[in-house]
Amino acid sequence: MNVEVQIASRSSDLPDSDLLAKWAKLAMQQRNAADVVIRLVDETESAELNETYRHKKGATNVLSFPFEVPAELPETALTGEMLGDMVICAPIVSAEAKEQGKPILSHWAHMVIHGCLHLQGYDHIIESDASIMEGIEVELLNNIGIKNPYEGE
Repeated sequence: MNVEVQIASRSSDLPDSDLLAKWAKLAMQQRNAADVVIRLVDETESAELNETYRHKKGATNVLSFPFEVPAELPETALTGEMLGDMVICAPIVSAEAKEQGKPILSHWAHMVIHGCLHLQGYDHIIESDASIMEGIEVELLNNIGIKNPYEGE
């Protein structure tokens, strides 16, 4: 699995690329050949993307954009599986961790895993789907010593 990290944030408390890749690979255990881009941004870029693609105002913690093969590109041109892009708003992740009393790196791990699950087709709009997705998140986080992020909500 290849993880490309793009840093477009001025935040000073960003996890390093190796940690981001480790968390993404944890969430993609069944997709070893997949490629993912993780872009770390500030509120302005997050808000623009959120408004353009989700039609929601303001920045958000994580956005996931599953890869779609352009019609003009033959599928045989692809050498691996491009799963998609994930955009994480660093200031929001920091603020959420502080507000929720969570260690910053634990919250970062959760956001990367959450975004990777979205790229694999998981969602949380319907309560039954949310239970499945959250269960996977809790299990994966537990595997690396991070407690349930949903406790106390």
